[in-house]
Amino acid sequence: MVLILILSFLGAFAVIALPLMAAGGSSAKGQKRVITALDDALGRARRGDGEAITDLRKGEQFSSIPWLNRKLLSLHLMQRLQNVLDQADVKWTAGKMLAASGLCALLPGYLVQLKYGHYWEALLVGSVTGILPLGWIYRKRTKRLDLFIKELPEGLDLMVSGLRAGHSLISAIGLVADECPDPLGQEFKGCFEEQNYGLELKMAFENLVRRVPVQDLKIVTSAIMIQKESGGNLAELLEKTSETIRQRFRLKRQIQVHTAQGRMTGLVLGCLPIMLGVLLYFLNPNLMSVLWKTTAGLKLMGVSGGLTLLGGLAIRHIVNIDV
Repeated sequence: MVLILILSFLGAFAVIALPLMAAGGSSAKGQKRVITALDDALGRARRGDGEAITDLRKGEQFSSIPWLNRKLLSLHLMQRLQNVLDQADVKWTAGKMLAASGLCALLPGYLVQLKYGHYWEALLVGSVTGILPLGWIYRKRTKRLDLFIKELPEGLDLMVSGLRAGHSLISAIGLVADECPDPLGQEFKGCFEEQNYGLELKMAFENLVRRVPVQDLKIVTSAIMIQKESGGNLAELLEKTSETIRQRFRLKRQIQVHTAQGRMTGLVLGCLPIMLGVLLYFLNPNLMSVLWKTTAGLKLMGVSGGLTLLGGLAIRHIVNIDV
């Protein structure tokens, strides 16, 4: 009985499936062409099983926790913080940055409170240590932007050489992306790839200025966009722009030389009270401990700290001259 059922199944399979397989084999090439056309129309590519799929769409994610990511996306401050991280070329999210700051604030503050039992001391120490990651980010951002400004004239000269050799503007941008070191090459590569993916050149330049918010780059992008609307010799325009940037950079260096004494004065006046207080504490701990063990001492520390901060800000405002 079982043998009869097996033979019946095989016969039905031979009668139904084999003709369909033969018909499918005869039109396999046509079906493959149709499927390929559909994949191209839908923007999909046929890949192997082990090949990773690359998503070219840009998405913002401030945290790997879904509900926290939704909360952070609703805050405008998180977007500004993420821009600062991108400008510093730090591969962190805004949520990770906040977590690092919170950890740097809570752990030292808890240890101070556990040892001395004073909440104001823990709050002071936690506030200082909590801003250390942000200070490190801003320091890294400043150094990267300064390096970008130094490399920008050489990149413009390379673009001028490419334009005079017969390259288009997009090809000249790609030449800078391939030949110049980071961060100049990295940022121009992002602009070049965005334009290749279909983004308008104006929007690609706006994204470049957002990633590198320096005045010299704004001058370059504005000059290029004006030339595209009004016409003219782009190579000559970029050459003059490069020379202008070099002159501005030379003037900034001269200003830094002339204001070096003022900046050093601000640094000394800001660090001298702290260093003197630490030295006096090691010499006579009982004398210095009056400052945080009495109410009058706490008030004096608060007033002196506030006045020192105001003095440092005033000196910084004087010596920082915009060019």
